[in-house]
Amino acid sequence: MFGMLKNSLFGATEETEYKLLSTETKDGVSYEVRRYDNGKFATISSEGRTFDQMSGELVRKLLMYVGGSNEQGEAMGNTMPIILTVFPRDDGAMLRRLVVAVRIPSRYQVCPPTPTDSTIKIEDRSGMTVYSLQFGGFAGEAEFRSEYSRLTRTIGETAPYQRKQYFCVSYDPPLKPYGRRNEVWLIQDEP
Repeated sequence: MFGMLKNSLFGATEETEYKLLSTETKDGVSYEVRRYDNGKFATISSEGRTFDQMSGELVRKLLMYVGGSNEQGEAMGNTMPIILTVFPRDDGAMLRRLVVAVRIPSRYQVCPPTPTDSTIKIEDRSGMTVYSLQFGGFAGEAEFRSEYSRLTRTIGETAPYQRKQYFCVSYDPPLKPYGRRNEVWLIQDEP
């Protein structure tokens, strides 16, 4: 726990790089189209509880991993954003399933430290293009669902995006009181 706190307060934070493909505005709503490269991510998942019940616990476990709770005892520094994959039902509500991921810092991409928590997996993820809508404040399930609906309405039904999942994205530590950055990402279908 101390390693996680020390890493969060004093460790370097690396933001995942992306290529901005375009910035669009439609009906007064601005969003970006971005391209992210492939890479290694630490992931953890859970089922059976709500988004708000699961998200804090899963994020904390990943922060402990990058903070030094790994076989090498290596405090890697933080990477942002934290990416929560959710699975919407037809009515827009989220299924009781959540996958949380954090990109492994660049200097550990080739050989990430081995997690001591067996529920954390190291996963190779493909590159992707996303539609991204940014918003502020503290975000839970209700806020992410609202912004997801706003983004899907804005880009329209004919936009080429995956409808079986979307990403709830957070850039800030849990205790940051203001100036918070959250995003909703829709994965663009590849041609």
